[in-house]
Amino acid sequence: MKPAIPRIILFVFLAVGTIVTVSGISSSQKETTQPSSPTKAAEVKVAAVARGDIARFLDLSGTVEPYRIAQIASPAEGPIMNIRVWEGDRVEVGSLLMAVGRKKGIDALIVSLREDVRKEEDNYIRVKGLVEEDALPAEQLDNAKSSLEKARSQLIKAEETMGDYSILAPWRGIVSRVKVREGDFVGPRAPLIEIYDPGSLIIRLALPEAVAAGIKSDMKLEVTLDAFPGSLFHARIVRLYPYLEPRTRTRTLEAKIIEPIEILPGMFARVRLQVESVTDALVAPVEAVKVSPRGKKIIFVVNQGTASRREVETGIENGGRIEIKRGLSLGEQVIVAGNENLTDGTRIQVREGKPQ
Repeated sequence: MKPAIPRIILFVFLAVGTIVTVSGISSSQKETTQPSSPTKAAEVKVAAVARGDIARFLDLSGTVEPYRIAQIASPAEGPIMNIRVWEGDRVEVGSLLMAVGRKKGIDALIVSLREDVRKEEDNYIRVKGLVEEDALPAEQLDNAKSSLEKARSQLIKAEETMGDYSILAPWRGIVSRVKVREGDFVGPRAPLIEIYDPGSLIIRLALPEAVAAGIKSDMKLEVTLDAFPGSLFHARIVRLYPYLEPRTRTRTLEAKIIEPIEILPGMFARVRLQVESVTDALVAPVEAVKVSPRGKKIIFVVNQGTASRREVETGIENGGRIEIKRGLSLGEQVIVAGNENLTDGTRIQVREGKPQ
């Protein structure tokens, strides 16, 4: 009977082990079958895709300058006399500005020319007498007469121009600079005075090379001037230079303000130039557009409580809006806030205010 005891004990141990094992499996199965808690929906803010006009602008700065300027120089040497105008004075066509004295300088010339005339007269009388006596041929008298007439002509011309030079205004304008003072002795072509036509004041701008070729003369400009804070003016293009400046690689544009305001040379101007526009375009808030790691522009659209990822093609961006050329339809709800970490299919919850 003793040899049977070990078998009974082994059987009991196996039975207990089996029970423990089965019990452990049953407990594990209960844990895995418990339902998991749902993922919290991302809070977002949305806006509708709409239609509207949109334009792209180029912001530039320029200076007010006159394009009609008279820089008057002295016609001869002499002292400056009788200055009639100064900076800021308005002048009319033909107004006397100043004079360049020359009477004293020409007096000696007049005396010399008169002496020449006297000598030629004496010579003519002498030759005439000799010709009449047949002592000289007749052609000698003709030569003497010609010399006398030439001397008289030179004297008359000198006497006609012996007065002071009067410097006159070439057109109606404003004196911008007087470069001499009375008593100054100037030479020929010395600068005397500068006048500009206030009707010729323009804003001169330098267009970057990247946009220079696309600018057209009928494009619209908006202008603000530091001298008129809070005021917005409009301008039209009056001149587009047909080349780029070699040093700056810019194209010069000149524009004239349409409104009747009094501006001055040297004023600083800020100009907004409309370079492109689209009417009745599909537009969305610019905040809706994100760029993927691969450089694609994407927008998340509301689709039955989830975020649906769309690749889009965009165009003009301005004023917080962006043109949508491809990828969206009118009226679709796009996510404009809370879209930083979204993926395709993410559950969303739309909130009126800014998402937390």
